[in-house]
Amino acid sequence: MTTEPHTEAQAACEELAAALKQVGIVLPSLGVDPIWLSDAWPRALVELGRCNLETAHRLIAVLKRAAER
Repeated sequence: MTTEPHTEAQAACEELAAALKQVGIVLPSLGVDPIWLSDAWPRALVELGRCNLETAHRLIAVLKRAAER
């Protein structure tokens, strides 16, 4: 784990994108939310963004399968 919040958030985004890609899901708006930098006590935020209904349903199915394990 890195100590720089933005670097850590970017790494988390990349890891999440790779894990989602393994199950055939792409969140096109996935990224680091730049707004958190203006907070008095900044905490890195990962923006999952928007996706279409097909992607939402695929994500739901993957999460349900994982929860059943």
